[in-house]
Amino acid sequence: MNTKTIATHNGNFHADDVFSIAVFKHILPSFKLIRTRDLELIAKADIVVDVGGEYDPETDRFDHHQRGGAGERENGIPYSSFGIIWQKYGLEMCEGNQELANALDAGLVSTIDAIDCGHVSGVQEGISLSQTIGMFNPTWQEDKHVDECFDEAVEFASRILTRFIATAKGGLDAKAIVAKAIENAKDPRVIVLEQYTPWKKTVVNMSDEALFVVYPSQTGEWRIQTVPAELGTFENRKELPKSWAGLSDKALQDVTGIDDAMFCHNGLFIAGAKSFEGTMKMAAMAVEES
Repeated sequence: MNTKTIATHNGNFHADDVFSIAVFKHILPSFKLIRTRDLELIAKADIVVDVGGEYDPETDRFDHHQRGGAGERENGIPYSSFGIIWQKYGLEMCEGNQELANALDAGLVSTIDAIDCGHVSGVQEGISLSQTIGMFNPTWQEDKHVDECFDEAVEFASRILTRFIATAKGGLDAKAIVAKAIENAKDPRVIVLEQYTPWKKTVVNMSDEALFVVYPSQTGEWRIQTVPAELGTFENRKELPKSWAGLSDKALQDVTGIDDAMFCHNGLFIAGAKSFEGTMKMAAMAVEES
């Protein structure tokens, strides 16, 4: 198999070119990387990233600095080199899962594109991933070659990209599991999960009736948790009974009559029992509490 040559610009680097190379690090068995602005070397390269003044995905030319750029998304965020490479290779990176590739574009790729293109409206404040990548460039006090620093940044970005994909896949899989639990609920006010699965976003968005979610803890006991009124708020659709607040073990067992009740948080948003049956009794009491 012929080893492809990838060309990107030399000198200081940014998140878009670093993450672009990280993508190829995952999908190509090997490649030769050249960091240059020499047009003759760029013309000979198999893949050109963030340099060369040409956007042509058919010939693997991925620049966005030329007049007219490389287009923009429906939400107005322009494409940088990372985004246009993701358009062509993101599906392969996500093993054919288009929903996952779309989730990565929404959660990672488009943010890096926005910052690189100066389209920062709506981008969260604080230290960004783009700034973090930028900090891999050598400072004026460091005697390190910029290409060596670029390689370190690519290794970092490669790991981040892997974790973004794993997290996004976990979210999509969780959504399907929780949606099924909502559909199968005997009482739509109490959603039961057979294993702990991230549930808040799906329950809040898909069920107006759900008040509580019951699930097993990592230590083997069971939990009941309130459904928030809105994502990101501490207000709940319904709190656990006030008489349970801050109680644990025998004190909670005496109040509830449930012999394996374990605790109830003073904030009335989570409680638990040792058994599934005990936790479901707590759920039934919480639903009926006026």
